[in-house]
Amino acid sequence: MSVTRDDVQRVARLARLKLTEPEESRLVSDLNHMLAYVAALEELDTSQVTPTAHVLPLSNVFRPDEPTEALSLEAALSNAPRSRHGHFRVPKVIE
Repeated sequence: MSVTRDDVQRVARLARLKLTEPEESRLVSDLNHMLAYVAALEELDTSQVTPTAHVLPLSNVFRPDEPTEALSLEAALSNAPRSRHGHFRVPKVIE
């Protein structure tokens, strides 16, 4: 399997990205190199390797999940540059 310029253009269009021709070319090249690397990894004999989730014998350490007092609305908005009717005001991001 290889990635073509059409593949990159299709994904860019779906993601609403505008790519220049050099960017498209670089992405095609980079993605094909990644796929070649994965293909090389798939050829490795791992039958004698014990499956692991972590390289080191670590486990997650979580703090107890205990309810705590939440910030008041005033405290939450106290450092906001702008607020209105109890909400953060942010610059318009969608045209």
